[in-house]
Parts: sequence; structure tokens; C-alpha cells
Amino acid sequence: MTRLAMTWEAWGKADAVALSEGLHRGDYSARELAKQAAAAIQNVNPSLDAVREIFSDVIEDPLIDGMNPSGFFRGVPFVMKDLGPGLKGRLQEMGSRFMQGNRASADGFLTQKIRAAGLNIIGRTSTPEFGVCSSAENPEICITRNPWNTAYSSCGSSAGSTVLVAAGAVPMAHATDGGGSIRIPAGFNGNIGMKCSRGVFSIAPGLSDLTGLVSTQGCITRTVRDTAAWIDHCRGGAPGEFMPYWKEEQSYSELIRSDPPKLRIALSDRWGPYAAEPSISEALERAAKQLQDLGHHVDWALPKVDFEQAFEAQTLCYISNFAQVIASHLRARNLSEPPSSMIEPINCLIWQAGKDISYSERYAMQEVFNKTSRGFGEFFESWDIILTPITAQNTPMIGDRELLTTSTERDVYAWFHRLWRAFAFTPLSNLCGTPAVSMPMARQSNGLPFGIQAQAKQAHDGLLLQLAAQIERSMSGGWHAGETPAIHVSKIVG
Repeated sequence: MTRLAMTWEAWGKADAVALSEGLHRGDYSARELAKQAAAAIQNVNPSLDAVREIFSDVIEDPLIDGMNPSGFFRGVPFVMKDLGPGLKGRLQEMGSRFMQGNRASADGFLTQKIRAAGLNIIGRTSTPEFGVCSSAENPEICITRNPWNTAYSSCGSSAGSTVLVAAGAVPMAHATDGGGSIRIPAGFNGNIGMKCSRGVFSIAPGLSDLTGLVSTQGCITRTVRDTAAWIDHCRGGAPGEFMPYWKEEQSYSELIRSDPPKLRIALSDRWGPYAAEPSISEALERAAKQLQDLGHHVDWALPKVDFEQAFEAQTLCYISNFAQVIASHLRARNLSEPPSSMIEPINCLIWQAGKDISYSERYAMQEVFNKTSRGFGEFFESWDIILTPITAQNTPMIGDRELLTTSTERDVYAWFHRLWRAFAFTPLSNLCGTPAVSMPMARQSNGLPFGIQAQAKQAHDGLLLQLAAQIERSMSGGWHAGETPAIHVSKIVG
């Protein structure tokens, strides 16, 4: 039997900063923590289907892949979403049957930063095919379930990472966000999900933040200080990148120790044609009351932008981006079109609709991006924060295919319209390159957590973290008043 570094109750409560401090004191070793994390995953994963692979060699020897034991985290266990930066020699299958057996030839630049920060990468987590849709839910690959109630979706695309953190198996995990893929699952599973401003994290060597345009890297955590520490130690551009990677003079870990000044906070529950359901609007109003009680000024206000036009441009961006991603994988295998038996139906439609999009169409799209970004920029001259629900609808049930890439919908634009109807409030911060954070401030009528999203102007990431930390400190017993999901390591017997 594996000797545990601590009790399961203590493990489920400990965040990455606390584990790092214990490593520094010599309370346990990186190997002991890796073994406890592996045992935790073994216990919760049969119910959640969140993990694609555990690296047994790294569990036995945390230094085998180049983890820096002198880095800030000193060997804290960490898992990578099966999409984004590669892990040298490891499988990266991107949630797709088509990509089975694919291995990364080198560590991505962010992977190198993660290892240098002292995080021990022990496995890879589930994601929908190519990260396109709202849930990791294809029976031939995985069905990743919500630990609060396994009848519900975890949502995505950072599905497995979010679920493992919520279930207490690991304190933090890698995630990516191209339109809400960090914030939405964090909001539905009760975690902290931060999407940073453009120009914080590298996606080298294959792409840059500018060529990626809307997609960025990040993490899922249970505490604001873990998110702050992860950003502090993993941010920055690779040599030769032309994106202006920037860094604050003061670390976020230091900044969040103090409250923000009195903030001007705008509320919104409708963006153009997309409005929140009444119960979700009520949750937003309750969150607004919490912020008023903390001394902030809160009122209803909305940026002056053409939301319909912005979502049309966002749709074209996704279709053209994902079509080229799929096309690159086809070229690598000398194929002229996606094999329908190996690539999910909506992704085949995306490839068909986007493979021949012209530069003129992309140029027109970028004009809308520019106009929308300027509209939000002007808005943030009068307001510090805009507060919205994380989504317009409640968490979907497992088996609801309407928003999945396994959908039988034949009109790809109709499918994206349904996506925006459910998830309207997250993607425009990707379009604008502005920061946004999901905080587990609310609950749904079904008992599941619900995230409230705060967005700010470009490079005001620290302000969002300050606000989140202030809210966290104000909550008696923590974000969920000490309550844990139905599937949680603290409930392991023995």
C-alpha cells in the first residue's frame, strides 16, 4: 500500500502554495506527493473519466523529465490538458480518435516554464476533440463528468483538468482558453479560472500569441493565490517572439495580499441577442450585492459595441482557425479531407466551411475585432470591471448533444449560434485580448456551483486577482463554505 504524505482530508484542502511550503520544510518529498496524487486520481477517475494517462515513470522519479526541484513549487504534482504545449516523447492526442498515437517531439516553451517553476507533470487530462466544443463527451474517447453530480457535464474544453482540481486530486492543472475553455468549466465545477491578457503566456514554438489570436494558456486552481503564483512563474515569451510580452513590476502573489481600491463595477446579463436565463440573472444580482457590501460601486452598464457583428466575426475566426488546425493534421498524414469515421461531425463541417476562407474575409473579421476592442477599451475608461454570469444557461446534462461536436446538426453556423446562446459572456474577452476571471460565487438550483465572471481592461490582470482575493477572504469557510463535491478525495475510505 502507498504510504500517504498526509490524510485525504488534508490533501483535498491543500493548495499548491501550501504543498510547496511543506516541501521546503521537508515534511514530505516530491515523490511522496506524486504517489499521493496518483492514488487520488486512481480513486476518483473511475467516476469522472478525467485522465487520459498517468506517467508512472515520473511518479517514481519526479526529476526524470527535467522538473526543477528548486523552482517555486518544488515538485508539486501537476497535470497537463491533452492539448496545447507538447511534452517531449509523450502522447498528445487532443481528444481525437484521429490523433491516437501522436507524440510530441519536444517540450513546448510553456512546458519548459512549468518544469522550471518546479511543477511535476504527472499526466494528461481529457479535452474534447481539438478543444472545439463545450464538453469532453465522446463515448469512444471519454465522458468527463461533473464531480458535484455525475449526471451533469463538466463542460470544457479544459474538462479533465477542471474536474481533477474540483475533486481534490491535484491542487492545480494546466488549461487553455480560446473562448471560455478555462472559465466555463471552472464556473461549473467550483474552481478559479483565469484567462489572462494577450501577451502573458507563450504558445511557442509552433505559434505565437498573435498568430493564435484568441487562444491563450492558463491554469485551473481552487485558490486565488495559486493562480497568482502560477502566472508569476510561468508567464513570458520565448526568444524571438514578436508579441510584446509584458510583466508587472510587482508580483501578483504580493499584490493580492492587499484589497483593491473602491471599484466602479458594471453589471450585464445581456450581450446583444444573447441573454441570461432569469435564475442566472438573479445569481448575478446576489453577487453584485456581495461586491457592494465590500464597498464597491455597482450599477448596470454595457459597452457600446455591435455584439451581433462581434459574434459573427468570432464565428469566422473559430471556423477559419480550427479548419487550418485540422488541415495541418491532414497534411501530416497525406490526406486530402477528414475521414468521417475518425473526426467528429461538427469538426468535419468546420473544416469544410473554413478551409478556403480568404484573406479578405479574415481582414474584414480583424476590422470587427479592432472596432469591438476599441469599444470595450472606451468602456473601461469609465468602468474598472464588468461583471457577468459565466454563461447564459445552466450546466448541461450528460448526453445533451446540442452543443457537442458529435451533434447531428448540418449547418455549422447554426451550431455556433447555439454555442453563443449558451456561452455568450466569455468569448469576447478572447477577441479583445483582455483579462477575465471566473469565481465560484453562486449556486444553481440543481445544487451545482456557478461562476461569476469579472472582466477588466488590457493588462489589468492584477486588479482582477486582487478583487478575487478580496472576495475569497470575505467568504466564511471559503468559496463553498467548506462543502466538497460528491466525488472528492476527502470521501475516500481508508
